[in-house]
Amino acid sequence: MDRERVKAFLDSLGPLSFAGFILLQTLQVVAAPIPGEVTGFLGGYLYGPGLGLILSTIGLTLGSFIAFSLSKFFGRPFVDRFVSKKTMAKYDYLLHHKGAFLVFLLFLIPGTPKDILCYILGLGHLTIREFLLISTVGRFGGTALLTLGGDYIRKHQYYRFSLLLTLAVVIIFLSMVYKDKLERLFRVWHVTSRRSRNKAAREKKAAREDR
Repeated sequence: MDRERVKAFLDSLGPLSFAGFILLQTLQVVAAPIPGEVTGFLGGYLYGPGLGLILSTIGLTLGSFIAFSLSKFFGRPFVDRFVSKKTMAKYDYLLHHKGAFLVFLLFLIPGTPKDILCYILGLGHLTIREFLLISTVGRFGGTALLTLGGDYIRKHQYYRFSLLLTLAVVIIFLSMVYKDKLERLFRVWHVTSRRSRNKAAREKKAAREDR
């Protein structure tokens, strides 16, 4: 997408330009017409670091809420239209996991399909309040980096942008190297914690029966 054309379009909306950008961020979560990295960068380029971060966060939160709610309301057949069987099988353990911290860690890892996770998590045990807190805070760091990068380009601060880009490349490289290992660790964590809960429940039930 051409930045100047998008800027001109949003400027043409006048007072509604903020709403237009929020809608763009929302749609990229729900329907993914363009990558989230592009819209996050545009937020900083068009509005600066502070306002850009706020608008992006509002749009991402709203989009995540819509995707999660649609999944909860329409169920698995609806989600299967958006999520491939391979991806669903990879994250199926989240449907049975009640630990919010594990989901939060997934949102922190760069490269994790966060928009798709919104649909998958809608089939699980998280409440809307828990999900919104996790997704919003989990996305915040990446959104801040993208917004800052857009602001550096807007101000022609290419040296700072290069440093930020180098940091982002390092983070993405490390996440690519360890992403699969971390996700396997999370799956093992899920199985272990589930067994522990089941064992505790059986022991509690046995104790009641002995009484």
